[in-house]
Amino acid sequence: MKQQQHTTNKPWKWVPSLYFAEGLPYVIVMVVATIMYKNLGLSNRDIALYTSWLYLPWVIKPIWSPIVDILFTKKKWIIVTQTILCIAFATVAFLIPTPFYLQATLAAFWIMAFASATHDIAADGFYIAMLNEGEQSFFIGIRNTFYRIASITGQGLLVMIAGKIASTTQSIPLSWSIVFLIVSAIFLTLMLWHLYALPNYEHDTNNTHERKNIQQVFNDLGNTFVTFFCKKNILFILFFILTYRLGEAQLGKIAQPFMLDNVEKGGLAISTELVGFLYGTIGVVALLVGGILGGWAISQWGLRKSIIPMALAMNIPDLLYFLLAQYGVASSWLIGTCVAVEQLGYGFGYTAFSMYLIFVSEGEHKTAHYSFGTGLMALGMMLPGMAAGWIEEQIGYAMFFLWVCVCTIPGILAAAFSTKSIPTTFGKTK
Repeated sequence: MKQQQHTTNKPWKWVPSLYFAEGLPYVIVMVVATIMYKNLGLSNRDIALYTSWLYLPWVIKPIWSPIVDILFTKKKWIIVTQTILCIAFATVAFLIPTPFYLQATLAAFWIMAFASATHDIAADGFYIAMLNEGEQSFFIGIRNTFYRIASITGQGLLVMIAGKIASTTQSIPLSWSIVFLIVSAIFLTLMLWHLYALPNYEHDTNNTHERKNIQQVFNDLGNTFVTFFCKKNILFILFFILTYRLGEAQLGKIAQPFMLDNVEKGGLAISTELVGFLYGTIGVVALLVGGILGGWAISQWGLRKSIIPMALAMNIPDLLYFLLAQYGVASSWLIGTCVAVEQLGYGFGYTAFSMYLIFVSEGEHKTAHYSFGTGLMALGMMLPGMAAGWIEEQIGYAMFFLWVCVCTIPGILAAAFSTKSIPTTFGKTK
């Protein structure tokens, strides 16, 4: 019966749309919100501080993920969270023109972030529950592709639409209100589609005698938490996770405001439409290519041999932003090339980081330990990002990007020292 269910749930009907729905709110909360607030006149300090706090739901996601597993079905969680996201997007649209837009939209983004993180848990769990191992392997590329399409839609197409409407109507608040109404309509459509297309049975969770109660779940969570922090070399593991992307965590919060800011403030003064095109199309494609090349490199040479070159590839291109700020480059082609190179290197180097999380999660409680690792990864992005705007305002764009380059040094050193503990064959295709 189980196999019959696997072969009749028609994953092509729901896998692409489900992972598009997973990727879109994340990129809007993490990237698009930054561009919107910059357009609306918020300072870099406030943008970095407030939007970095939005990482928190992904930091603490491992704590409530067991609740999603034992309460209700994953389909119900997916439908409910997509409904909340639909309402939250519409709420942002109506709040943008108000005098108290900052506090009100941040509250809506908080709700959006928690709903999105919860949706991630439910969607990934549903994917695992409804597909057998062979189907999971087949659709892994499909789901990743549609997640990237969501990134292109969010930080590319939607940002370009906002820029076009703003230049036509001369009203920035109106342009972003329209964009968020569009996203709300998209999520209403996705919710209604998934209400129809997602199978109603979940054969791994509907057997109630196999479910654990909440006390058992949190006992297990406490046990896995303790075992994670009792790992050999845990202090070094924490250092690696928290510093490997230390430079990128700060660069990511300031790069787009730098592109948008006027020349008098040291920015490049390019249009919102062009920023959307550069990061949402060229940047995302370069990131995807970098990830593919990184996976190939690790499969050929293993993580131990690859991690130092990949760390260098991720961090050295940050120098390009210093050069752009120092010399005030105005060429769109040159700016686009710098964005592409930086994103290509980031995608290449991030693959090593992902594989390192898998390596340190090996053993008992592998899935839970990986979840803790991703939570710490989000923390490593949140804390430096919060300070990035304040640092930039104190020293200016050029010196800030030079500071970012200095901040890459601990991550490169962490990659170098990690080779002592990684087996030579780990990650290598056998």
